[in-house]
Amino acid sequence: MQYEIKQHDKFSYIEEGEGEPLVLLHGLFGALSNFKPLIDHFKQYNKVVVPMLPLLDMDILHTSVSGLAKYVHRFIETRDYKNIHLLGNSLAAMLDWCIC
Repeated sequence: MQYEIKQHDKFSYIEEGEGEPLVLLHGLFGALSNFKPLIDHFKQYNKVVVPMLPLLDMDILHTSVSGLAKYVHRFIETRDYKNIHLLGNSLAAMLDWCIC
């Protein structure tokens, strides 16, 4: 699996395809390889975006569901994505609820 990991400000992410953004959020022990089939399929129809969640890099006060939701919200705002679709796996499924 070869995807270019992009950097914008403090955010690292993958972005493949064109169209409305489909943001895939990995879980606590998730890896990019979990999303390979989804990225390969949906990049035909959407701009598939996978931000790297800083689960091990955040300070203890912000390492929470609400802290991660704020991080993802800032990422979406910074990248100026509109009409996004969110898909979360495991822990990240809770982030979907917090962000919406």
